[in-house]
Amino acid sequence: MIIRIVKLSFHQEHITTFKRIFEKNKQTILAQKGCHRLELLQDSNSENVFFTYSWWDTEEDLNNYRNSDWFQGVWSKTKLLFEKRPIAWSTKKINEAQ
Repeated sequence: MIIRIVKLSFHQEHITTFKRIFEKNKQTILAQKGCHRLELLQDSNSENVFFTYSWWDTEEDLNNYRNSDWFQGVWSKTKLLFEKRPIAWSTKKINEAQ
């Protein structure tokens, strides 16, 4: 299982637009082969900073999604809204406590 974490920083005036894009596309992301979960978080101190967490079966599934024409179309619209370059990590869960 791969957990993809992406930090996104937007220009203040584009926050609402980004939220709309995410809401419109979240079900399509979840429908991608290998995607099991998707979360959007907002920084509690900087309202223009967001994090996406997505859970994937394999790195190959994640890369197929990232290389898809659909993703490229959505990403080309989203990246126009950024204040800073996004930062992304692909991680593997080591342990969990509840």
